Amino acid sequence: MADETCTEEESPFPRIYVERTLAIIKPDAIHKSEEIEDIILTSGFTILQRRKLQLSPEQCSDFYTEHHGKLTFPKLTAYMSSGPIIALTLARDNAIAHWKNIIGPIKASDTHPECLRAKYATSELENALHGSESFHVAEREIKFMFPNTLTVPTREETEEYLSRYVNQTLLQGLTELCKHKPLNPCVWLAEWLLKNNPNKAVYSGDVSLC
Repeated sequence: MADETCTEEESPFPRIYVERTLAIIKPDAIHKSEEIEDIILTSGFTILQRRKLQLSPEQCSDFYTEHHGKLTFPKLTAYMSSGPIIALTLARDNAIAHWKNIIGPIKASDTHPECLRAKYATSELENALHGSESFHVAEREIKFMFPNTLTVPTREETEEYLSRYVNQTLLQGLTELCKHKPLNPCVWLAEWLLKNNPNKAVYSGDVSLC
């Protein structure tokens, strides 16, 4: 029989890594929030979390920490704390870049008349919408707005964890499994992994699986 195993490159199904970003509907555009959220949904995003809140000047200062020292910083914190905002966690493939493309640059009216900031912004400062700049910024900003959010590890972080803590022990267990050829391989491997867990010095007891 021919080997039908597909490699990652040969797989007919694309691997899609869903990404998250933080969107904020700012005080000057909150009266258009329903319209903006409709655009978000029709643009292929899923809204994972939604929260309406009003930030204090101190919270705005903490959120926009990378703007500390800039001349516009006092006006920015005053504006962002001047009224309620809506924070949204958005998800889709390439969410960060896609959302940034939809909202457009800060100076949008002349160069990107089709973007959301050109449509909803009041001025260069009161620019209607916010989007995270990068993956790590998105993680920080989502955690800031939604403190109880579980952090989703990246593909690289997952692979590093498996390589460091899982793969070597699992490979040893599978090698022993092939040597012993037990009648119930599922239970045998579970027992072996528990007994040989490098993070657990002592094991005793039975496992009933499968």
